[in-house]
Amino acid sequence: MSQKFVPVVGRTGKPLMPTTHKRANKLIAKGRAVRRFDRGLFYIQLLDREDGYIQPIAVGIDPGSKKEAYTVKSASHTYLNIQADAVTWVKEAEETSTMMRRGRRYRKTRYRKCRQNRHQGKTRLPPSTRARWGWKLRLCTWLARYYPVQAIVVEDIAAVTKQGKRQWNKRFSPLEVGKHWFYQELRKLGEVWTKSGFDTYTMRGELGLIKSKNKMSDKFEAHCVDSWILANWFVGGHVEVDNTAMLYLVRLRFHRRQLHALQYAKGGERRPYGGTLSMGIKRGAWVKHPKYGLCYVGGSSKGRMSLHDMDSGKRLCQNAQPEDCTILITASWRIRKEHGASSPSRKAGVAAPII
Repeated sequence: MSQKFVPVVGRTGKPLMPTTHKRANKLIAKGRAVRRFDRGLFYIQLLDREDGYIQPIAVGIDPGSKKEAYTVKSASHTYLNIQADAVTWVKEAEETSTMMRRGRRYRKTRYRKCRQNRHQGKTRLPPSTRARWGWKLRLCTWLARYYPVQAIVVEDIAAVTKQGKRQWNKRFSPLEVGKHWFYQELRKLGEVWTKSGFDTYTMRGELGLIKSKNKMSDKFEAHCVDSWILANWFVGGHVEVDNTAMLYLVRLRFHRRQLHALQYAKGGERRPYGGTLSMGIKRGAWVKHPKYGLCYVGGSSKGRMSLHDMDSGKRLCQNAQPEDCTILITASWRIRKEHGASSPSRKAGVAAPII
């Protein structure tokens, strides 16, 4: 993806209005700004200014079960479109963890003593629900760090209700509990507005936009078209899409520490499994290797660690040495390229996207 606009932060880290690449290069050449990079996003930090004029910027969010979209937009420009993979593996992992824990209850082994309830007085969310909505919140917090976000517009998801069961509909539905927690946390970042799916459909028809039926597609029409419509509803300024370039994010899966692996190894022993450190380096960290270039850190074994391809996630090697890697940043996601070509998102009269 090529960024059409570069985020700008002040000397103290306050987000200011984005600028063009040409303007950013001039500021860097004059020594007024320095280059910065954060997990797929290039921005500059000013050295001679802390504050500045700010226009209203909104973030549109289109949640989904497999893919979701985010758009950062003002009345003048669309600054960023993101398509991210949703977190889908936590429920299955918790079922495996529960099975292992129940099996240990009948063994003569050491165990942790009961301790007081750490969740007392806090909003209790199921692990899979917390992971799904926490991922969305993490991305919104990341965007608010570099853009002066005033409002966040979310397409409200309708949960499955049960007739005659009011308590289930309000409290026990994981989707309802998760999204209300999400809205509560979003209000710490800015105004929160919700729109129903029918509202989004109506606005999409008024603008002449088409949404793809292929939910796994990388096209702008698959998800980002709705996030763009939601952001444009708040700030206005456009009747057609002005920027269809997208940044693709993939959440990394970390296997937490387990007491032992599920199956025995040779000799009747179970090898240790899980953890988030490899040879003292955080797993998922972006590193620069002299042979493989930009990649991220995977697992480790016998004094060596594995490196993975940033685009596909495939393992590149298993024998990398920590001293050969230059650590760039710790991260919990990777970026990838577009899979397939994108097509115009309007019925007529739209230029090809910039990728």
